[in-house]
Amino acid sequence: MDHPSMLPQATVTILEEQTGLSLIEVCRACAVNADSIVELVDEGLLAPLGREPHRWRFTGLHVRRATVALRLRRDLGLNLAGAALAIQLLDELDALREKLRALGAPRG
Repeated sequence: MDHPSMLPQATVTILEEQTGLSLIEVCRACAVNADSIVELVDEGLLAPLGREPHRWRFTGLHVRRATVALRLRRDLGLNLAGAALAIQLLDELDALREKLRALGAPRG
């Protein structure tokens, strides 16, 4: 099986932008129970479409964020607030890197 970094960028982007994933599908993708995903939504780490959990619809980007948050909790022992802060900082770092790339800055 290909590692995500080995997939063409267009493929990764399409997977991240996929919409309509149910709570059950996200649970399967992250190998966790629904309570774990509900906690991430309650903490504001994920913002699915829909009001009730059985109507929630997630994107591939939500799956990626959930995976990172769950790893931070498991591997580093962070609580949800700590994981949320770490993800926010990672998002800001990605945005800054994108701005630098748009300005033509060399990678480093």
